[in-house]
Amino acid sequence: MKNFKSYFIIPALPSDVYAALTNPVTIQLWTGEEAIMSTQPGSEFSMWDGSITGKNIEFEENKKVVQQWYFGDQEEVSLVTIKLHPHKHGTSVELLHTNIPDDAFDDITEGWEEAYFGELEEFFEVES
Repeated sequence: MKNFKSYFIIPALPSDVYAALTNPVTIQLWTGEEAIMSTQPGSEFSMWDGSITGKNIEFEENKKVVQQWYFGDQEEVSLVTIKLHPHKHGTSVELLHTNIPDDAFDDITEGWEEAYFGELEEFFEVES
C-alpha cells in the first residue's frame, strides 16, 4: 500500500471548486460522465461511469471532502482527503490519498494529476 500527497491550483473560488467536487450536475459538466454524488456522510458515490466508486465520509462546506475509495476486496480502507484553501490564483487544493494498492498506484496518481484535477483546472480556465 502506498500514499499519495499532492497540491494543485485551480483558477476558481473554493466554493466553486467544492461544488465541482460534490454536485453531481457540476461533476458531469467537467467529466463528461454522469455522476452519483451526495454530501450526505455515509452515502455511496460513483464517477466516470463507475471507474471511481466509494463512500462519502465527511464534508466541510467549501473547505474539505473526505471519501473512502473502493479497490475490490481491499482490507485496509483507502481514504481520500481533499482540502481547499483560498489562494491568490483561486484555490489551493491539498490532496492526500492513503492506502492505494501497489498495483494501482501509477494509474491512480496519473489519474489525479491528469484526469481529475487536470480536467477540473481546464474546466475553470475555460469558464473564466
